[in-house]
Amino acid sequence: MTTRPRAAAATLTTLILLPLAACSGGDDGGDQPAGPDPQDALTLLASGLAAQDLSKVALTPDTATAAQAAYDAIDAQLDGNDRTVDTAGVEVGAGGGTATGTLHWTWDLGVATWEYDAPVDLTLAGDAWQVAWAPSVVEPSLQDGEALDASSVLADRGDILGAGGQPLITERAVARVGVDKAQLDGADPAASARALAQLVGVDAKPYVKAVTGAGAQAFVEAITFRQEELPAAVSSGVEAIPGARVIAAQLPLGPTKDFAAPLLGRVGEVTAEIVAEHPEYHPGDIAGLSGLEARYDERLRGTPGVLVQAVPAQGSPRELFRTDAAPGDPLVLSLDVALQTEAEDLLAGVGPASALVAVRPSTGEILAAANGPGTGGQNVATFGQAAPGSTFKAVSSLALLRAGLTPQTTVPCTPTITVDGKEFKNYSDYPSSALGDIPLREAVANSCNTAFIAQAGKLSGTGLFDAGVSLGIGLDHDLGFPAYFGKTDPDPSGATGAAAQLIGQGTILASPMVMATVIASIQQGALVVPRMVEGVDVSAPDGAQPLTAGEAKALRSMLRAVVTDGSGRALADVPGPPVIAKTGTAEFGTGADLQTHAWMIAAQGDLAVCVYVDVGASGSGTAGPIVEAFLRAAGQA
Repeated sequence: MTTRPRAAAATLTTLILLPLAACSGGDDGGDQPAGPDPQDALTLLASGLAAQDLSKVALTPDTATAAQAAYDAIDAQLDGNDRTVDTAGVEVGAGGGTATGTLHWTWDLGVATWEYDAPVDLTLAGDAWQVAWAPSVVEPSLQDGEALDASSVLADRGDILGAGGQPLITERAVARVGVDKAQLDGADPAASARALAQLVGVDAKPYVKAVTGAGAQAFVEAITFRQEELPAAVSSGVEAIPGARVIAAQLPLGPTKDFAAPLLGRVGEVTAEIVAEHPEYHPGDIAGLSGLEARYDERLRGTPGVLVQAVPAQGSPRELFRTDAAPGDPLVLSLDVALQTEAEDLLAGVGPASALVAVRPSTGEILAAANGPGTGGQNVATFGQAAPGSTFKAVSSLALLRAGLTPQTTVPCTPTITVDGKEFKNYSDYPSSALGDIPLREAVANSCNTAFIAQAGKLSGTGLFDAGVSLGIGLDHDLGFPAYFGKTDPDPSGATGAAAQLIGQGTILASPMVMATVIASIQQGALVVPRMVEGVDVSAPDGAQPLTAGEAKALRSMLRAVVTDGSGRALADVPGPPVIAKTGTAEFGTGADLQTHAWMIAAQGDLAVCVYVDVGASGSGTAGPIVEAFLRAAGQA
């Protein structure tokens, strides 16, 4: 466990309790000593300490001038923490000219309560009792020049584990580079900060401000490197900068910098905004800042402890109070390290935004949810929203089967078709040999837009929407991680809107995750509900009409034809069980800015995969090679 500086997140209400005991010194029930009561002076002191204002406290002349400044210095790091100070009795000494009082302090340190008694010396001056200020009034062992300081004792953060207990996010060695003000030895902290900022390539102005504003004993971090990535120039360069140091530490990190980063998120020191919104955090605490690390932070971070020390102007601090931390619990996910790494490697060279999601149809487990570098750190894999194009014909085919068609039903595949004045056509390199009256199976294999649009009249009511729900698209439900289940409009606007939906355009939207779910459901022969987080109960949404065995068989036969006779021929020789697939492109933009999303979904054995590229030439030409490489790699794993 480690400790980090801890300061108040907000000013808290100070409580002042009434005296617990009155002045002692006379017989019970007898006459009290004549003259002023030292209890009154002790009560005023308790009130002033609680309010952090000693202006109304009667102090001895030799301590009055320095008392407020001394108390402020002692209390500086705890300022704002809720404290109560009450009196716990007073004893008048022999002769009646002196007295010893007792204060009972209670500090609310957030994760723990610190309580103790502190002595107070009082002197009778004329007809008034005066308090002799000393640091021990605040804490009995405090000496002149010492201040109180509280720091969090950080709990060991729970790991994020993947399939088979493989560590995804765990403690890994890092090198923290910064200025240690305790090691400056009289050097100018601002000069050291500027030199270090230049060495490691961070913005000098805010770093100089952070260093100069930190305490005399503070280590102010400039940058953190993975231990194996620490540049030799930095390692050697810090030696020439007064106070600069490289400190070995550990942080929760993935196998690589970018491993599932948009989904898993990152861990770091809490921001001022987080502290303001969540008082259970304190500056210096480590917390999940994004992704699953943030969503499950309470579970992962455990319960921090607290350390209170007496810190001298020079020398080592003394421990006054400590509570230990309780470690966090691990979070177990279904992600497979090898498949996730393979997916990210395949997307590494793709310029536009891209994603790959792999699902195990038999269980719904998400084995990979990779985002390419073009996403800019966004989680497109499970939460992206784009028109799925002709991959949605897997859903449209189910709707047509339920409307009475079969894979052998003849449908007209014409070069163009016009609906309410809107002309629809096939993709630019659609094979002319596949035009004419063809079986639905061939229309699926070659992705004939006009054939599907020609069947729009066969569908009634919510047929297309219901087919989507049967395959996992269209109804949102909580999976314990960011998930977009797509949009299928049960009541599209006009005939053109209905036509566009049949070919995965118009108002239809999907994420790569949900399209992987669609083909996983077809492969499994039943609705597959994706799952990733162990312990999160997921179930099919209410109202999903079950997929029948006959429907699943017909869909698999048509999607198999995509591989044997259509746009997915590149997958025909992938070793292993037969592959089913569907390619898709979806137009977006207008005029000269018209571009296409590229999609491909595929399934082989107990693996379903979807690849999405935001801007691509075609599903088969852009997404297809990535799908093929992933299936081949998965078969060898």
